[in-house]
Amino acid sequence: MPTLDPTRATWRKSSRSGGQGNCVEVAGTPTAVGVRDSKDPSGPVLVFTPAAWRAFLNEVKSGDLARAQRT
Repeated sequence: MPTLDPTRATWRKSSRSGGQGNCVEVAGTPTAVGVRDSKDPSGPVLVFTPAAWRAFLNEVKSGDLARAQRT
């Protein structure tokens, strides 16, 4: 299981956030990718391996994730 120290990570907001406050922040290291709610920076962090994060992004970009949720 990958680990990430959220207090030492460099967080960045999604470029698609649009300033609406409904944002996620992502922090990456060579061994882990963390995702958190930008409105709750001290809250929980989901941590993925870089490979799992890339697979998730590929599913989102391809539209496969959206199609799977509709069925």
